[in-house]
Amino acid sequence: MIIERWLSTPEAQGAFGEDLARCVPRQLVIYLEGDLGTGKTTLCRGLLRGLGHAGAARSPTYTLLEPYELATRRLYHLDLYRLGDPLELDYLGLRDLLGEPAIWVVEWPERGRGMLPPPDLWVRIGYAGSGRRLALSAATPAGRTVLEALMSAPSDEASRPVAADVGQ
Repeated sequence: MIIERWLSTPEAQGAFGEDLARCVPRQLVIYLEGDLGTGKTTLCRGLLRGLGHAGAARSPTYTLLEPYELATRRLYHLDLYRLGDPLELDYLGLRDLLGEPAIWVVEWPERGRGMLPPPDLWVRIGYAGSGRRLALSAATPAGRTVLEALMSAPSDEASRPVAADVGQ
């Protein structure tokens, strides 16, 4: 299952992250893919806001991992852009953390290949004129449930559904 959304502004991208937060279960792996500057961290910040995080949401570009203890769940935000080798994830204690129920948001997941859990939801972000085009695909039943919930949620003018392919 794949759905696409066009987002007109960074604020719309953050708002979409908040919409996504209303649909995610306590445990989910989300891969974010896109060029530099497409708003992967912006989307994660919106997700965190939607999950009730009121503080700063830092980009883990240099730390690789930012953990967030939320009222009802945990979220781990990884930015693997600067990762030299997937085995470096062992130094972060990734294997221990993977045993906990949590939401995982992973930017640049291809750099952690072989060390990361497979995604439930894959979000590909691309430039589309002055906005962004998001293609969301479900890789598991949990991911499909999230996409079904997103499709039934209302969207504003700044976040328009572009297409839906429910055949997968």
